[in-house]
Amino acid sequence: MTRLPLLNAETAPEASRVRVEKAQANNGFLPNLIGILANSPASLETYMTVGEINSRSGLTLQEREVIQITAASVHGCDFCVAGHSAIALKKAGFSTEQTIALQQRRALGDARLDALASFTKAVIVSRGNVSDGELADIRAAGYSDEQVLGVVLGVSLATLCNFANNLAHNTLNPELEPYATGALTL
Repeated sequence: MTRLPLLNAETAPEASRVRVEKAQANNGFLPNLIGILANSPASLETYMTVGEINSRSGLTLQEREVIQITAASVHGCDFCVAGHSAIALKKAGFSTEQTIALQQRRALGDARLDALASFTKAVIVSRGNVSDGELADIRAAGYSDEQVLGVVLGVSLATLCNFANNLAHNTLNPELEPYATGALTL
């Protein structure tokens, strides 16, 4: 049971309703994250706006999902791990094996994406104060300074979602349960 009300298009504040309806139409169901964020129209607007901006960060969908799943895992947000695992499998072209590896923060077997996951974790753990070596490693993996800052952007988006879910003790939508950590099998 959540600690904050799960709102929908009928119960959300007027300023949240259009965004709630858009999220429901885009997903085919209303993710509980949206139901929680709808309590704060500004938070929901920020999530949706930054999410759109993040899609233009210079990183591919696969790379953005590496960041999101890594951040959710580090932050202990099971909801976001499941939600982004669904995207990883359905839209980003990850295999089940790769998705499980991301959930467990293990190597993917792709040097560039593994460097990205390691750098994402370093950004979170150090609160952005990564070492010179960690910055050199991500650059050596072929990431530009724009993309390095895109990691920070992705972490900021993840932090909003992960922390809101963790604060609310948000429950997992039934539609996302098959993608939860431990639910995927090879």
